[in-house]
Amino acid sequence: MMTKQRTYYDREFKQKAVELSYARGNAKEIAEELGIRPELLYRWRREYEKYQDNSFPGKGKPKMTDLEKENARLQKELRDTKMERDILKKAVSIFSRSDGKSTNS
Repeated sequence: MMTKQRTYYDREFKQKAVELSYARGNAKEIAEELGIRPELLYRWRREYEKYQDNSFPGKGKPKMTDLEKENARLQKELRDTKMERDILKKAVSIFSRSDGKSTNS
């Protein structure tokens, strides 16, 4: 039994196919010309309508709206800032201990 190799289409191909289907108005005809299933083109069109320029990010990368991207960036920045703060707290406690080795001058 032969298994069919899965075809991957790059972002540019998907965007051009979607643009072409809107320009011509007949998605089924465009899909046939491009050698893809019409259902696939309709799915790409729905994704493009929802995510616009953030559509088709690539393998394993989440699709996000601009607002979701900004939210993720801010959450990462907050995590990094909290980690820096915790490191600084530990450093201050280490340096402020009087262990008899440091002199107050």
